[in-house]
Amino acid sequence: MSTLVSESSGQSPEERFDVVDAEDSVLRNESRAVVHRDNLMHRAVHVFVFNAAGQLYLQRRSLSKDSAPGKWVSSCSGHVDSGEVYDYAALRELREEIGLDASGNLERVFKETPCKQTGYEFVWVYHCQSEGPFTLDPVEVCDGKWIGLDELNAWIEASPRDFAWSFTHLWAKYQAL
Repeated sequence: MSTLVSESSGQSPEERFDVVDAEDSVLRNESRAVVHRDNLMHRAVHVFVFNAAGQLYLQRRSLSKDSAPGKWVSSCSGHVDSGEVYDYAALRELREEIGLDASGNLERVFKETPCKQTGYEFVWVYHCQSEGPFTLDPVEVCDGKWIGLDELNAWIEASPRDFAWSFTHLWAKYQAL
């Protein structure tokens, strides 16, 4: 299910994110470049998509991404744009990255507070069910696959550098629920 990698990252340094305080209240908005350069707290979403067999869909980030290029991550993840709410961002990211319309099927699981592993993001983690097939956006995703949970956990233990920090951090929290 591989796709070609686009030469463009699809990420504008002038993209706007809400900068938030320790209670996740909006303080102001700043450009993507400033938020990431200064490690300002901001918002993101991660979605775990499972199939009926209980497998998790993983995506491999495009090599052109500005963070964790080529790393395996959640089924879908992304920033919450300035003025956007978490739930809408999760639905938007699913459509943009893997072509999935999860309206009515998306459930909030937990909210993680900002830390180094999340890139100083408040993160709402969601899950949903779908059998695919998915249409991968080559600007965002260079590969994707279904994986059994035992196989995934063994892979993470054997080769943690194959994965983005944010994914392994959030996956551990998800499994501990």
